[in-house]
Amino acid sequence: MRRFWRRTETDHVSAGEVAAAAAEPHALRPEPDPTAAAFFDVDNTMMRGASIYYFARGLAARKLFTMRDLAMFAWGQALFRVRGTENAEHIGTAKEAALAFVAGQKVEDLVRLSEEIYDEVMADRIWHGTRALALQHLDAGQQVWLVTATPVEVARVIAHRLGLTGALGTVAETKDGVYTGRLVGNLLHGPAKAEAVRALAQREGLDLARCSAYSDSVNDLPMLGTVGHPHAVNPDSALREHAKANRWPVHDFRTGRKVTMVALPAAAGAGALAGGVAAGIALRRHYRA
Repeated sequence: MRRFWRRTETDHVSAGEVAAAAAEPHALRPEPDPTAAAFFDVDNTMMRGASIYYFARGLAARKLFTMRDLAMFAWGQALFRVRGTENAEHIGTAKEAALAFVAGQKVEDLVRLSEEIYDEVMADRIWHGTRALALQHLDAGQQVWLVTATPVEVARVIAHRLGLTGALGTVAETKDGVYTGRLVGNLLHGPAKAEAVRALAQREGLDLARCSAYSDSVNDLPMLGTVGHPHAVNPDSALREHAKANRWPVHDFRTGRKVTMVALPAAAGAGALAGGVAAGIALRRHYRA
């Protein structure tokens, strides 16, 4: 039976608070500027393409996730990504896909696989220009956090490998070190990202007016509008127009083929967890053709 999920303001606040509570700083540096921080989206902002797709592809290479699973995982979000719109049904589909993805798995196994797959598949897809922006904030003594709908364990590995402070991500419930198949809160998407940033700012004593945020997607306007210094990175057309109208800095590190590679994932929203897989499959077919 098809299930429909209604998002409410409470859902966003809950997901944001859960993500902030689960945030674990990794790279601590001297803090001459302890009240400022920078927040970076991951997919198409810090990394070319969708992180969860690369993770799923790594699992498929290890025979832990079949190509049929990959296709089924993507199918429910394919139409959503093409249209770039979202509704309660799409949110529910993405949520169920995310839960099915981790249910019954050991946390330590997911973390280990995330580390291996990052080194093998994701590292070469980091936008050097975006990482340079993050390093500028670190060099200024500011915290730098990733903010993503990707499972927080995967997001932490990315942050660790890049030498960043930590990551805010979707939090899955665990019991005795095993995922239960339920989320704590909700998907960290859209308004939930903004709530996570606010909750973390309160915990860390940050002045949001002095903080920066970076994203490629108009879906992240709530997060971008939360800080005093929003930036558009490899922006979709809607975000580019909004940034231009509001005189926000725009950073575009795409050239030639890279623009094509990120064009389809740019519409990602709450379906990033599942939709990134659809984009990856479509792009692979495109390049084979």
